[in-house]
This record gives sequence, C-alpha cells and structure tokens, in this order.
Amino acid sequence: MRSEKKLIVSELSKQVGASPFVLMAEYKGMTVTQFSNLRKKLRGVQAECHVVKNSLLRHAAKEAGLPEIETALTGMTAVVTGGAKADISAAAKILKQFVKDFEKPKVKLGVMGQTVLKPEQVAAVADLPSLDVMRSMLIGLIQSPATKLAVVLGAPAAQLARVIKARADKEGAAAPAAAA
Repeated sequence: MRSEKKLIVSELSKQVGASPFVLMAEYKGMTVTQFSNLRKKLRGVQAECHVVKNSLLRHAAKEAGLPEIETALTGMTAVVTGGAKADISAAAKILKQFVKDFEKPKVKLGVMGQTVLKPEQVAAVADLPSLDVMRSMLIGLIQSPATKLAVVLGAPAAQLARVIKARADKEGAAAPAAAA
C-alpha cells in the first residue's frame, strides 16, 4: 500500500476507533446539495459523514478493531461517525428522515461498540428517544418514589395539623357564644 493510502487508513482508523458508533450508508444517487445538507444536519448532532473507498475502510476497520463489516463494503459507501459525546439515536434519526424524504441514503450497516447492527436495527435505534430525553425519564423515575414517600410521610402530620386547627376553630367559635 502506498504511503498516502497508509496515512488515510491511519486517520480513518483513529476516527472510526474513537467514535461510539459507525453507520455505513450507500449514498448513490444523492445530489451534492442533498449530501451537503445531510452533512450539515449531522454536524448539528456532533457526527460527521465522509465518503471513503471500501478497501480503505476495510483496512481502517481492522486496524481499529471493529467487528466484521465486510458485507457492507459494496457499492458507494459513506461513513457516519460521531464525536465522543455523540448520540447514535440522533444520527440514525437524521439518516432515517433523509431516507423518508429522498429515498437516499440507504443504510447498509451500523456498529455500536462491538455490536453489528443490521439496517432494521439502525432504524429501531432511530425510533428511540434521544440520550438527554432518556436521562430525564430515568431521573423522573428515580425521583417519583421519593416524592411519593415524602407525601405519605407528611400526610399524618398534615392531618394532625388540620384536626388541631379544626378543634381550635371550634373552640374559638364556641367561646364568643358562651360569653353572650
């Protein structure tokens, strides 16, 4: 392999290895404007899309320690990778919306950690709520029992306070009547 290609493979390997996910799609038939729009939307969720030669991606994936992706390396391949805090769900949502709008790019395969995702599984990930929404749902579930516990523990004290107030109001109303 020539030194230029080795450099490209090395850089691609670093990028693929550092990403929490890798999505591969066939971009054939997309216009330059559509592809630019896709890249812009992906940048908004801390993801990048690059067109790479299948042979270079094959070498980079091996170097990065990715599982077997050979089945996806046919045709024209665009690789979507994310930054350290990127959310696979957000990137998959953008790809799914593009497929819905333009019938392109067709998702070939996804990799999350050491798990290979089929196109249907990538579509299922796209249907999941974002990581921030899932975190807030989890916090709500954790807080819910504590809130209910506080209400239950506070109920007897509140009831006792209401009984004492009612008794005081009753005695206060009875005292002026007795004075007359």
